[in-house]
Amino acid sequence: MPSPTLSTTDLSPADLDADVLVVGVLATADGPRLAGESPLGGSTLSTDHLTAVGVTGAVDTTQRLSSPEGVSARSVLLVGLGSTAPTPDSLRSAAGSAARAASDAARLALALPTETLDDTQAVLEGAALGGYKYVARTATAPASTLTEVTVVTSVPGANEAAERAAITSEAVTIVRDLVNQPPNDLYPASFVERARELTDGLDLELEEWGVDELREGGYGGILGVGQGSSRPPRLLAVRYRAGEDAPHLALVGKGITFDSGGLSLKPAASMVGMKYDMTGAATVLATIIAAARLGVPLRMTAWLCLAENLPSSTAIRPNDVLTMRGGKTVEVLNTDAEGRLVLADGIVRASEEHPDAIIDVATLTGAARVALGERYAGVMGDEELIERVQRAASATGELVWPMPLPAELRPLLATEVADIANAKPGNTAAGMLLAGVFLREFVGRASDEEDAPVIPWAHLDIAGAANNGSGAYGYTPKGPSGVAVRLLIALAESYAAK
Repeated sequence: MPSPTLSTTDLSPADLDADVLVVGVLATADGPRLAGESPLGGSTLSTDHLTAVGVTGAVDTTQRLSSPEGVSARSVLLVGLGSTAPTPDSLRSAAGSAARAASDAARLALALPTETLDDTQAVLEGAALGGYKYVARTATAPASTLTEVTVVTSVPGANEAAERAAITSEAVTIVRDLVNQPPNDLYPASFVERARELTDGLDLELEEWGVDELREGGYGGILGVGQGSSRPPRLLAVRYRAGEDAPHLALVGKGITFDSGGLSLKPAASMVGMKYDMTGAATVLATIIAAARLGVPLRMTAWLCLAENLPSSTAIRPNDVLTMRGGKTVEVLNTDAEGRLVLADGIVRASEEHPDAIIDVATLTGAARVALGERYAGVMGDEELIERVQRAASATGELVWPMPLPAELRPLLATEVADIANAKPGNTAAGMLLAGVFLREFVGRASDEEDAPVIPWAHLDIAGAANNGSGAYGYTPKGPSGVAVRLLIALAESYAAK
């Protein structure tokens, strides 16, 4: 869907001409009260009145009322901020809840307490992301969509916060839109074309590998996974260069445009929704687009490893051995452990350019959902890089949890016919970690010297967090969440600040 226009104003909230005016309510010991200094001027929304209409101020609660006398907006929406002092995270969530509750509004104004630029950006982001709707391929006309978001604030530099929020929220929207597309529309070749459209006019370079180039380059993982489909695989590199001496960050994204499991076929119910298995590739694409639009002073390369995993007479079989980019061999024991195969090729290729760090992003394992649920992403890899990812997550309100890569798991992937196996059939323990142990084998060194240190690497398993299968909350709708995009933007900026 088109992203709304984001802006700020220092006008009185009562004077704003909007469909809905959003006002925050705090839950205090003495009852609910409006947040901020009289955001509605001389209105009659006292504590007694709020209590009488059922307003509590609890987090994620909303109540829509007719506008009091003297308020220009068509209606007023009260949103709970909780009982603690507002933070960027709580404001982002409240703004998202308000936008969802006012889903019929085209023009939304928010008078939430913003004391800093981070507060302001958070409110704008939350409203834009909470108001997201996917325009489906249906015969019925789409419902009204959010077109304008205005935040009332007197914080200096608020316009810059609005510009930044527009870029970050649009990046998340890119991911949500791509993941929502049906798999008969989005497949490796069309994904590449969509990437070209999204990057048109930006200071980005694209390099594409088709089947012939993949075969010539020895990309056995991507080719192997994609050989069961009539729609061939692709590898796409998107490059951003803001100074040759700037730090270089490589992002590798899993782009399985549909995952049937291959010959290790998924059960029918588990196959529904597997169009989302390209979320990692969409995430790294959206991140590099945002970095270019923000002008982040660094080098970045996004590697999109694109294939469709289908069963056919040409599909890879359990016990097949694939030769990966760089020459390492993999015995395939489970064709449904395909994401790690395409990522391995991408990580090897990214390593060849000796970046300062590699982060791969993938909806990799069902075990991640079992371990961490549907809101946290697991992060594994280099300890220092994990700490940087955690700091970026904290700054953006994203949820990650560090996980180990135990050395004792590596023998589980031993095989007599190849360098490593892609899975351990029958083993149900530590599936998320075992996938990380596999990927670590393909991370290269910081230079061509044999004794050079291994490139710092982190693996983000977003299998649970990438799709919200339950009810919407805060700024997260049901369906694709766009998780990790804002985190990766913040991480990129932390490298640029070195």
